[in-house]
Amino acid sequence: MRRRDAAEWTRLRLENEDWLRPWEPSAPQPWAERHTPSTYRAVRRVLAQRARLGTTLPFAVRVEGRLAGQVTIDNVVRGALRSGSLGYWIDRSVAGRGMGSLAVALACDHAFGEAGLHRVQADIRPENLASRRLVERLGFRQEGLLRRYLEIDGDWRDHLTYSLLAEDLPTGVLARWRERTQQH
Repeated sequence: MRRRDAAEWTRLRLENEDWLRPWEPSAPQPWAERHTPSTYRAVRRVLAQRARLGTTLPFAVRVEGRLAGQVTIDNVVRGALRSGSLGYWIDRSVAGRGMGSLAVALACDHAFGEAGLHRVQADIRPENLASRRLVERLGFRQEGLLRRYLEIDGDWRDHLTYSLLAEDLPTGVLARWRERTQQH
């Protein structure tokens, strides 16, 4: 994520409020107050600091050279667990073109390769069918239900937990993405 992305990030987040709000954690401030250039700069600083510590793997999604979303593998734990939690969002104007899936596949391959993780977990609201299909197509397996897991859109929401292990796709997640896109 680049410093100069602040205005573009703000524009995208504001334009995509109705698209993203049902899936994002609740916050005391209104959406517009949480999505300003100064908020972006603060979030970027925290992500960069956490990336240096190895506790997050943040990625900007760019389509045709412009910012179009974000993929983050956060809460990275080392040691015997070697795991991280996947989160992502994509601009509605590029949704349905495989860009989100491609970005997640690339981030997972980086996590399993260079970052040395063994497990990537994605927790998704049952109602978010598009997001569930995205991870399922990439080989994630549903493991269970997390009851009233996160406060989202003003209420505690259930989530389905999915995981992908390094050994699940020996040829890589990108190879799986390519295979699936050629079938459709």
